[in-house]
Amino acid sequence: MASTYQEETSSAALSIFQRGGEMGALMRAYDWEAHPLGSPEQWPQSLKANIRLLLNSEFPMFIWWSQGLYAFHNDAYLPALGQKHPAALGASARTIWAEIWEDIGGIAENILAGGESFYTEGLQLYLDRNGFLEETYWTFSYSPAFDDDGQVAGVFCACSEQTSTMLGQRRLSTLTALAGTLSQLHTLEQVGQTSCALLAQNQNDIPFSQLYLVNRSQSQAVLLGESGQAFSPAPPVISLQGPEGSQEWPFEEVRRSRKSLLVETGRQPGERSLPERAVVLPIVRSGHEQVLGFLVLGISPSLGYDTDYLNFHELVAGQIATAIASVQAREEAARRQAELSNLFQQAPVAIAIATGPNFVIDLANPAICEIWGKSQQEVLGKPVLEALPEIKGQGIKELLEGVVQTGIPYVNNELPLQFMRNGAMETVYLSFVYQPLRSAQGHVTGVIAVAVEINEQVEARLQIEAKNKELLAINADLDNFVYSASHDLKAPISNIEGLVQTLVEHLPKEVQQQEVVQRVLRLMHASVSRFKRAVSDLTEVAKVQREAGEDVTFIDLAEVVADVELDFENMINATGARLQTQFAPDSTVRFSAKNVRSVVYNLVSNALKYRSPHRMPLVEITTQEVPGYLVLSVSDNGLGINASDQDKIFTMFKRLHDHVEGTGIGLYIVKRIVENAGGHIELESEKDQGTTFRVFFRR
Repeated sequence: MASTYQEETSSAALSIFQRGGEMGALMRAYDWEAHPLGSPEQWPQSLKANIRLLLNSEFPMFIWWSQGLYAFHNDAYLPALGQKHPAALGASARTIWAEIWEDIGGIAENILAGGESFYTEGLQLYLDRNGFLEETYWTFSYSPAFDDDGQVAGVFCACSEQTSTMLGQRRLSTLTALAGTLSQLHTLEQVGQTSCALLAQNQNDIPFSQLYLVNRSQSQAVLLGESGQAFSPAPPVISLQGPEGSQEWPFEEVRRSRKSLLVETGRQPGERSLPERAVVLPIVRSGHEQVLGFLVLGISPSLGYDTDYLNFHELVAGQIATAIASVQAREEAARRQAELSNLFQQAPVAIAIATGPNFVIDLANPAICEIWGKSQQEVLGKPVLEALPEIKGQGIKELLEGVVQTGIPYVNNELPLQFMRNGAMETVYLSFVYQPLRSAQGHVTGVIAVAVEINEQVEARLQIEAKNKELLAINADLDNFVYSASHDLKAPISNIEGLVQTLVEHLPKEVQQQEVVQRVLRLMHASVSRFKRAVSDLTEVAKVQREAGEDVTFIDLAEVVADVELDFENMINATGARLQTQFAPDSTVRFSAKNVRSVVYNLVSNALKYRSPHRMPLVEITTQEVPGYLVLSVSDNGLGINASDQDKIFTMFKRLHDHVEGTGIGLYIVKRIVENAGGHIELESEKDQGTTFRVFFRR
């Protein structure tokens, strides 16, 4: 009978741990007889009540009981313990939290001695709960826990971890500072220095930073800014062409993958203030493939590198990438504007731009200043009638106003005007066009004047009738130029190209033969062609990204190949080329019709253009199914490609042969088209033997 009574009593005592989840089960299984507090049957009712309360609460709670501060806690408190669980149950708080006892021990001891309750918000504590001293933040209250006699017998705590919130606020502050400051900067040096200076203000999340920018040749990463203390000083330049193992940071691997990479910093034992790890992030402009640079960020030794931490670092890299891309875009625009201005300055035809109601002269190249008999300093920034008072009454201002009001170009092939030149009034015969200058919104804001002084032609016409035909031809060609120039005011390069072409065709031979004229024309042709090719090619690249997926449908590759073959019929007949095709039974892909034709066209075109002069061209086009893909193969027996050049062939503007026309953009576009649709392209080639391209269309 006694044994039965003891079992019933023990069972009743353990009932305080019922419905307590994992901790309730651990408390029921705990050997309390061997614990200083003894069997639960001996515990005060107040302790039992408090334990029952916390075990059935969803809010993190614990009790430290007696002078030994023995710990009881619920399931909601387990994340705070980390690796200290389950050993913390029944252990002394002084042992459990030895690493922060200097911070909280005095508070607990004071309450145990009868002191006042304590409450705090967002208190920073470094807890050793995951194998390292972790930065955490807590809002909690300590209050006395009473025994059955009303005496203070322990400490009761309700707590809430605020680490995620505090870290989020801190990181948001850093991102806000970057966003508000970097957008105001104008140079890459400012972006580098300012970015790292702002990151230095958050050394808890970013112990150190190093920002590198890839140079124009893509051969080096140049240090743009740094902050904090890394294990070793940041190298000012890191080569991107040597062996990867020799690099201080794995930039080449990051550039290739375009993904962040965790690395060890090389911290030695005892260097606790230095981070053990860092992350190398690519600086990539949104929507673009090219890696602009690299951002190396130290990882706090007091924080776990979780998803939120990585996302913060990636957002930092993204904001810096946006700032760098913005500065580079402005610098490129300024460079192009300078080159365009240089073209105007070198143009052998007279060009001026006048804007506003008073037609202020914003641009006047040397050729038109020579016609006016003025220097650039005398006319720039002045209204036309102030810069050239002698033209008042000659109808020029009225012509300008008519162009602005109607938006219609004005053309005159032989207008006599009087200018004050060399201290005397001279009559100058001009063939010119007044072209309306339009804003981005299409509003006419001024006039572009393009003129050719034709005094010699007029004088020759008066003396020799034969010259009249030549002058009429020049004027007719000038009309053609004016017509073409009026079609695209938003493309000044196209206008200049028309002017240069017209000038070359119809300048008198004796003028063309002048060495200085030939040199200027060569320079202008090269500059205009370079601009035009670049703009055209970049537009095509943009279309690939912008138009991807607009006309996706099921396409039969055999039909596309047959259609493209018709385009090259003349070249095939002229070269004696043979096209052999062999298609798998189901050679249908779901793809953009325009894009799949562009892929086939480019590959067939290259196979025919880069043929060998030593044998008849042979082009073999086949398809085959592999797991997940339909593979289109285009093989030729042409010139082939060196192994060292095969990695470069898909880059923009890369050409390996100059004997045929092209800009080196075709294969880059093909690669972008295929990869944007989830496929890929492979190349197999041997010098002087031939080339095979394999396009993997995703099924």
